[in-house]
Amino acid sequence: MSKPQSFPPLLDRNAALFLDFDGTLSPLQDDPDAVFLEPGMDAILMKISSMLGGALAILSGRDLTDLSKRVPNALWRFGNHGLRAAAPGHATTDKIPTAPDALVTSLITIVDSHTGVRLEEKGPVLAVHYRAAPDKGDELTRQLEDVLSRHSDYSLQSGKMVLEAKPSGANKGVCLQEAMETAPFAGRTPVMIGDDKTDEDAFLVANRLGGWSVKVGDGDSAANYRLGSHHDVAAYLQQVLGDV
Repeated sequence: MSKPQSFPPLLDRNAALFLDFDGTLSPLQDDPDAVFLEPGMDAILMKISSMLGGALAILSGRDLTDLSKRVPNALWRFGNHGLRAAAPGHATTDKIPTAPDALVTSLITIVDSHTGVRLEEKGPVLAVHYRAAPDKGDELTRQLEDVLSRHSDYSLQSGKMVLEAKPSGANKGVCLQEAMETAPFAGRTPVMIGDDKTDEDAFLVANRLGGWSVKVGDGDSAANYRLGSHHDVAAYLQQVLGDV
């Protein structure tokens, strides 16, 4: 991985835009339930979606039902790292698969032994948040790796003060690849903007398909370009509209 530095080019009307939510369209907070779009961002997203013929999607690790409470339902939404999807205007009524009971029980035991750590069940994806206990990261990683060694279909994904136990199909890169094979995304140039390690798979796929990618914040990345924060993402999207 390299350190992308340059400012991304503006989108043209043939782009297919994929946007992470937390840390990209909104600030990271200790309480994920308190995170919503900044005022006016919903209108910006809707205008860009119209400009792109509907080829704009929010691609998030959040559960799809939760994500749909925070972004316009007139947009494409891919939640649970791509395991669940909702087309514009469609409700999130599909049956939600769950993680194995034994795995949930093991993670509850771990979480309950640490102050300031909490478990979020996102269907089959289990997220252990430790933003309120940042010194617990290494210990939690060791404990979760030990548990997941007994669940062959699961792997551990680290993020910003979160550790996620994910089944093999929960992958933003796989989601972006599949989306690009269907309308309204097919035939367009994929662009992925995200801030976390879970977005790296989607960066790689967007790049491989002839598109490009944007890392939000610091750190090495497979992305081609960089923006400093969610504020810079908002300014960039406004600039895209101003150039139309």
